[in-house]
Amino acid sequence: MTDSNITPLHKALFRILRPLARLLLRNGVPYGEFSELVKRAYVESALEDFTDGRRKPTDSRAAVMTGLTRKEVKRQREILSGGNPARETTSNANRASRVVSGWVHDATFQSADGQPAVLAFEGEPSFAGLVRKYSGDMPPRAVLDELLRVGVVVVEEGTGSLHLRKRAYVPAGDSDDMLQIFGEDVSDLIATVDHNLVSSEQGRPPLFQRTLTYDNIPSDVIESWRKHAAGRSQALLEDLDSWLGPYDRDVTGSQGNDSAKDAVRTGVSIFYFEEPIQQGKNGDDQP
Repeated sequence: MTDSNITPLHKALFRILRPLARLLLRNGVPYGEFSELVKRAYVESALEDFTDGRRKPTDSRAAVMTGLTRKEVKRQREILSGGNPARETTSNANRASRVVSGWVHDATFQSADGQPAVLAFEGEPSFAGLVRKYSGDMPPRAVLDELLRVGVVVVEEGTGSLHLRKRAYVPAGDSDDMLQIFGEDVSDLIATVDHNLVSSEQGRPPLFQRTLTYDNIPSDVIESWRKHAAGRSQALLEDLDSWLGPYDRDVTGSQGNDSAKDAVRTGVSIFYFEEPIQQGKNGDDQP
């Protein structure tokens, strides 16, 4: 590919793929394995996202769209028909988050002033009851150990009562749960960007998408800025959660027979970034 053939989309893709390649190499994922996943994603998108609503998409049409052979499209489609693990949304991270959300929003687990109550492990109400309601078959002790590990919950000395210290669960370390969140966050961002690129053509309103960026900040400011950004971002998310959380059907208990048909997954994602500016060979600043 010559420089004249590099489009703005190609430049954007390379910028996305560069840190992705670093993550994949760090986790021992070679190019061939990544290539297989890309083929699968192309086939699934061609079969599901570009239908005309009248005819069932064919392997031939998917092959034309993706540039893959019909044999390869058929192979990937058969793999997808056996179940796509990438679509699984119930992870330990999601279950732990639901427990924290239930503690914050469910009146059963709140004190008289509407704040998360101090809970005993067993009893009524209790932490074990909270886990059984919001985390399915996860053992309450396992959930508590994880929330203690990341500092979301603390145990009161003497009584053993459990206090909710933070209103959000964030897994610590390079764990499977962090990779689950990575997949969700990046997928959501790309879906929002894709929506906004075509929203005007399709007569749909754009989704909110904003970024604050500076590229000449002195390094001795960064530590203070990092703490300030984290504090204000957390406060904003807690404010938004206070507005939206009470509408969650898992909390209200208003599950109807047709509730799944009109259910919407929505939210706001905030992330912080920083990187040193390096001098290029020609003297230009480069990230």
